[in-house]
Amino acid sequence: MKRVAPLADLDDDELPFKQLTAQEARELRERHPPVSLWWVVAGQAVVGLVVALACWAATGRQNVGWSAGYGALAVVLPSAIFARGLNRRPFSRSAGSAVVRFMVWELVKLAATAALLGAAPRLVPALSWPALLVGLVLTVKVYWVALAYSPRRPNGN
Repeated sequence: MKRVAPLADLDDDELPFKQLTAQEARELRERHPPVSLWWVVAGQAVVGLVVALACWAATGRQNVGWSAGYGALAVVLPSAIFARGLNRRPFSRSAGSAVVRFMVWELVKLAATAALLGAAPRLVPALSWPALLVGLVLTVKVYWVALAYSPRRPNGN
C-alpha cells in the first residue's frame, strides 16, 4: 500500500499541483469557458418535451404524456428559478457569501420541486406516477449531456 505524505511535510517545489500565474489562469478560462445555466435549462426543456411526446406515442394515452411532461416541468421550472437567482447580479467577492447564495437558491429549487410534485395529483388528470418519474429522471440527467455539448466560443476552442 502506497503511503502519501501530508502536504505540510513537502517543500514548495514538491507540491502535487502547480500554482498558476494570472496569465496562465486567464488562458485556462479562455480554453474552458463556463457553461451557461440557461443552456442547461434549455436542454432540460427540450428533453422533457421529447420524453413527454415519446411516452404519449409509446402508450397511446394522453395522460401518460401529460404525466411525463409534468415530471419534466418539476425539474425545468425550479432550474429556471435557480438560474435566474444566481444570474440576477454578480457574485460577491467573498467566497463565503457566494456559497451561501448558492445554497439558498439550491434550497429554493428543492422546495419548488417538492411543491410541484406534491401538487401533481391535483393538477394532472389521471396522473401516472411511473411516467412522471420517467420524465423527472430523464430531465434531471440532462446536466451531463448539456455539459458535454455546450456551445464553444467562435474561435474554435
